[in-house]
Amino acid sequence: MSDTLATTPAGAVHGLSPVDLFLQADTVVKTIMVLLVLAAGWGWAVILDKEIRLSILQKRAGRLIKSIQKELPLTALAPAFAAASPNDPLVQVYQAAADEYTRSADLIYTEAQRDAVQERVHRAANLASAAALGHLQSRLGSLATIGAVSPFVGLFGTVWGIMTSFQGIAASNNTSLAVVAPGIAEALFATALGLFAAIPAVIFYNRIGTDISNYGKKVSSFIGVFEIELSRQLSKKGERNGLRVA
Repeated sequence: MSDTLATTPAGAVHGLSPVDLFLQADTVVKTIMVLLVLAAGWGWAVILDKEIRLSILQKRAGRLIKSIQKELPLTALAPAFAAASPNDPLVQVYQAAADEYTRSADLIYTEAQRDAVQERVHRAANLASAAALGHLQSRLGSLATIGAVSPFVGLFGTVWGIMTSFQGIAASNNTSLAVVAPGIAEALFATALGLFAAIPAVIFYNRIGTDISNYGKKVSSFIGVFEIELSRQLSKKGERNGLRVA
């Protein structure tokens, strides 16, 4: 037995570090490991992008909502909105509502026309809100997919690796732990990678979804504040112009 160990090539010694486990795995398990690492990388890219963007939007939302409560002109972007990113959902909602009001400003002669203008502005703001929030939710589905699929992909790698290990054991007629352990470790490493990709994806999918929902409530509040200010300005305009009741 000692003579056998003495003649064993150095390359046959199995390491148990993550890099060694990857290098020693067969082609199928290596492919699965690479796919899981790529999935984990993509998941973290989405997580960081959404977390950073939502953090910026949340901080900016309060300031923008307050700015619209100061009787700002509704025919153009207020300074606070002009300074913000055009990709900000609140800016997009404000711009859509202001544009609709500008197009309808010359049609306000009766009480019914004023109500119609308010209704059109409301619809324009809601459509812009839905589009902006939909953009915020983009790529969020990939986190759900990673969270749901990665454990099973890792498990497939584990099953395949264990099958390969058993075939090697049968071929060598050696069932010692030194022979079995490396193959089993390589197989289980695939499951570990699957969990590494899935767990953060599931956690942040729920967290980001909740954050987007809460931000959507702020957008709805902003639309409400905008419509109140619009109604006030329309009433003042009607008083100055002697608005007729239909």
